Amino acid sequence: MDFQFTETQQMVRQTIRDFAETELAPGAAERDEKEIYPREAIQKLGELGFMGVTVPEENGGSGLDMVSYAIAIEELGRVEASVAIIVSVQNSLLCYPLEKFASEEQKNRFLKPLASGAKLGAFALTEPDSGSDAGDMKTVAVKDGDHYIINGSKCFITSGANCNMMLTFVVTDATKGSKGSSAFMIEKGTPGFNVVRREEKLGIRATDTALISFEDCRVPAANMIGTEGMGLKIALTALDSGRIGVASQALGIAQGAFEQAVKYSKERVQFGKPIAAFQATQFKIARMATEIEAARLLLYSAAAKKDRGERFTKEAAMAKLYCSEVAVRTALEAVQIHGGYGYIKEYPVERFLRDSKITTIYEGTSEIMHLVIAGTVLG
Repeated sequence: MDFQFTETQQMVRQTIRDFAETELAPGAAERDEKEIYPREAIQKLGELGFMGVTVPEENGGSGLDMVSYAIAIEELGRVEASVAIIVSVQNSLLCYPLEKFASEEQKNRFLKPLASGAKLGAFALTEPDSGSDAGDMKTVAVKDGDHYIINGSKCFITSGANCNMMLTFVVTDATKGSKGSSAFMIEKGTPGFNVVRREEKLGIRATDTALISFEDCRVPAANMIGTEGMGLKIALTALDSGRIGVASQALGIAQGAFEQAVKYSKERVQFGKPIAAFQATQFKIARMATEIEAARLLLYSAAAKKDRGERFTKEAAMAKLYCSEVAVRTALEAVQIHGGYGYIKEYPVERFLRDSKITTIYEGTSEIMHLVIAGTVLG
């Protein structure tokens, strides 16, 4: 296996790292504290081509590979996890399923503005009573001529309040169980599309996470992505890609926390020497470094498999599971190495810790990842 990055991939890393350190780092703490949506940064990332990294150029994207995408999300997560997940959702949960399932007319209307960064999207699958059990949705769509009337609600929707359009999964035929769901692109401003509230969160506070309701929301049948009954298939396809995105975000969080821990351990003097000189600290640093490197190899292996056109469900689940749990462990250890200073907002490790936890939950909890992996292994 070739573990060398191409010249293009190295250029992507340097470009996005420079952007993160100059554009994101100075205001990351304030955006977290005040829950400020990073609108200007997202616009600039669109102009740089990072809102549709793997989308072909003819559809408004950059035409790069999945490894380059993973690199970009990792570098964003290393500095500001909120920005990383906004970009991840746009790429993985919007652009990818549209590439695979949208008609050419829909690609012109939806994919091109999303991939170019001209518009922002959201992905609406989870409901108040159906999280991991995505097949138990209650939001329904009833056909009415050349439209569908949608009623129901969606929760925990990243960019739900700021998006221009929302890929929404609904039940179109309750008698068919998991084969009775469909996917619609619902545009912001459609009557009956309501942002009920923005959630107050432990971490990724610069994103908006919204509760959405649909009340007799009239959506053109032409906005159905794929065909009726394909909803769950489209959602699961998107989530495979999304898990690579979340794994990349988690890896970035781990790397950022690790770098802060190393820096602090060299600066903090106790008993007449830097704490990096003590074996207890050295063992923590060694374990963190090893787990991060193992996580990175899992992640880029999954991304490379997708680039080769091979099925990557298991590898994406493994990467998402391991990277997210490494992020939490690394952030915890980084706080511990900082001691009391790790618990106050002056130092970024407390933000890394708060941001890390969600990576074990969204795009499939760690428990669901175990089931996905076991299912692919056991057949």
